[in-house]
Amino acid sequence: MNEVKVVADILPRCYRIVPTSVIHGPRGTATRNYLAEEHDGRRWFVKAYPPGMDLQGEQEALRLGEFARSSGVPVPAVRRSRDGELIVTAEGTAVSVSEYVDGAHTAEDGLHGCRWTAVGRAVGQLHRALAQHPAGPPRPVPASEVCDVARGRQRMERLLAQYEGGAAGGKFAAWARQAAEERFAALPRVAAMLSGLPPMLTAQIVHGDLASPNVLLREQEVAALIDFRPPCHRSAAWELGRIVLDPRTVLAGPDWPVGLCEAVAAYREANPGLPVEDLLALPRVAAGYMACSVYPLSEPFDNPAAVTPELERYGRDRHAAVRGLTERLHEAEEVLRDRLT
Repeated sequence: MNEVKVVADILPRCYRIVPTSVIHGPRGTATRNYLAEEHDGRRWFVKAYPPGMDLQGEQEALRLGEFARSSGVPVPAVRRSRDGELIVTAEGTAVSVSEYVDGAHTAEDGLHGCRWTAVGRAVGQLHRALAQHPAGPPRPVPASEVCDVARGRQRMERLLAQYEGGAAGGKFAAWARQAAEERFAALPRVAAMLSGLPPMLTAQIVHGDLASPNVLLREQEVAALIDFRPPCHRSAAWELGRIVLDPRTVLAGPDWPVGLCEAVAAYREANPGLPVEDLLALPRVAAGYMACSVYPLSEPFDNPAAVTPELERYGRDRHAAVRGLTERLHEAEEVLRDRLT
């Protein structure tokens, strides 16, 4: 049966939503998404999960979003089913339903202007709320766990061995192989750079996938944070750096160190509990993490269907951003130090 029709049948039966239309929504990484509209104009975002997906993990992720929302973080409300379920499986299709965020767009075109402050503040509110999560309070972890050069070397070696086998073809694969070779050769310099991190960094429950597609903006304000992952402890500085030093932001203009400073200041005001040492380490953590990552250079092997023109552009931007971050690392750190200390 057509999945649009399946979704249209599930909504009134399981959610008391009677849609006048169901259409395809924004493409998800692993899910198929739909927009359902009722007669009064109210719209719902419906996520359909593919067979074999970890639905237990997805439910935990939805609960994490609910926890953040209960503390005032802008997260769309999840619509529970008639039976109070977060995810319903019917006619062989598993779905979740949440509020649709009207008039919003993703942060994929980068941060600029007032967005720096808005995003920094929103992430600070998020981390302050999640520090109270029942899964456990923030705790110190070795910086080597946050940016693991040894693990990055192993991944890069495996990837280069795959390219050596010649199983992947195409222009992007050829470029990705060259980029992986450059990144592998640079790992000793990356290790030297990361030796400048403090011995310990703060890990806590975080969003888990706070990338620019999962930050929705309405004009210059954050309208919603979406697509949480199941609760896990990770570096708060890593997560903040992932969004405020998105490759497209770093490459958009020369003033990103100043914007970074505005974002971090807003974050600190909203979440004063994170040690200043973590915030000062943010540019180094962001540069080191990207330098040790094989994504999306590994996608020709791991998920060939995901190699779209958009992913190719992102891959090239990410590779260029590593260079841009490392070249201006000391400048960014000095700007932060002047503002925070």
